[in-house]
Amino acid sequence: MPDPALVVLVGASGSGKSTWASSRYRTAEIVSSDALRGVVGSGEHDLDASADAFALLEQVVAARLGRRLTVVVDTVGTDPARRRRWLAAAHEAGLPAVAVVLDTPAGVCRSRNAARDRPVPARVLDRQLATVAATVGLLDDEGWDSVLVATPDVPTHPGNTPSTGRPTTVAAGTTSRSSGALPEQGAGLRGVVLQLSRFPADVDLLTWLRDVAAATEEAGLAGIALMDHLIQIPQVGRAWDPIPEPWVTLGALAASTTRLHLGTLVTPVTFRAPGITAKAAATLSALTGGRAFVGVGAGWWEREHTAYGLGFPSARERLDALERGIETMKALWAPGTKTYAGRLVSLPETTCYPRPVGELPVVVGGGGDRTLRVAARLGDGCNVLSDDAGLAKVARYLDLVDEAGRDRATVHATVLDLPLLGRDRDDVWSRVERHRGRVAAATFAARHHAGTPGEHADRLAGLAERGVTTAFVAPVGLDGPDDVLALAPLATAFG
Repeated sequence: MPDPALVVLVGASGSGKSTWASSRYRTAEIVSSDALRGVVGSGEHDLDASADAFALLEQVVAARLGRRLTVVVDTVGTDPARRRRWLAAAHEAGLPAVAVVLDTPAGVCRSRNAARDRPVPARVLDRQLATVAATVGLLDDEGWDSVLVATPDVPTHPGNTPSTGRPTTVAAGTTSRSSGALPEQGAGLRGVVLQLSRFPADVDLLTWLRDVAAATEEAGLAGIALMDHLIQIPQVGRAWDPIPEPWVTLGALAASTTRLHLGTLVTPVTFRAPGITAKAAATLSALTGGRAFVGVGAGWWEREHTAYGLGFPSARERLDALERGIETMKALWAPGTKTYAGRLVSLPETTCYPRPVGELPVVVGGGGDRTLRVAARLGDGCNVLSDDAGLAKVARYLDLVDEAGRDRATVHATVLDLPLLGRDRDDVWSRVERHRGRVAAATFAARHHAGTPGEHADRLAGLAERGVTTAFVAPVGLDGPDDVLALAPLATAFG
């Protein structure tokens, strides 16, 4: 961004203009029509004070430009006469003029607006969104030195499509849509996600979680997933090893992370009524600004159900419950509060507030044919092991997605990967010996793809070529932050 300069923001209410400006400029450099309504009127929503507020805004813009000082104009930015006047004043003062378009999905603007104490009327916001989209096409011909697009860090989903057009120039900290292409659905979840299944018993758990989360962000991984079990499973540890309740723990992680996607892998539908899971996930989405996901499955371990007084129906009944559960969650997350009559579920109302922010993917765990069909028809992804059998199931899942008439680009084909990493070949085999127990070393090494971080990155890149979008990685022997940082070379395996 040039400095000093005139910077004019263009975006509807709720697009994040004020947040964008305040993170980059001093308060004295920003002139906001809303803030000035609060100065000359009863508050920022006092529309009767608009004329006085804009008169004062014009005076501030002229004074700062006359002194060759940076001024950031925080209004909707869709009035062409005002834009031309500001542009001419900047050029007369010899200052560059930059238009910054806030390319925020319409659904996010509506969600933010609805959460305000004094929301803009829906019809007014709809008009703003349409006017902003039309304005973008005019900027190129108005003589701006640069037209930049600032894309907020929020996931998109159907109905939340960006509302702006094409930028002419892009600066650091902005993203270009010069090709006209929209981001793929759920792009933030795609990549390498740390799967936590083992937790220490002899340290402060919250401190350990915060340190691991910080290392996950530093390593550049896409997120953290928590295993959902009531008793530690024998494949991972001993029954008396700690296994914290995941949705409570995810709430703690929400307060400790700024960009990681957070969710479960996999929540059995037998543990909680699907409406309760829907409520927990929607809350997590709201707390994280849209970084939540839900891994869900039919459940498999009878012991923990019996121990906690839960029923354990037949496999067929559990799969029936899985279908009903996904349909229930999707219905509760949909816009509006209304009755719902679906294929398997009927609800008298869908009152679930706060609503999720953006996409809230449901990833179905399990590789049985019916499970894959449920995932292809109702879910947003499937999750299987990363071995050869699992990759065959990924191919089957993607074929079923095609049969369901869905676009492969909108779903998540995910794998659970259990790698053993070492610094070099000697360290790899030292770790194999340490962890293999009674399993033959070669068998254990093959099962966990034992290798260096670079070798694992190449292997995961190969999975991407076979249609895998996300790897939930649960490294053998992960004890703390240093082990997480060792995963950094894997972060870019999926591009």
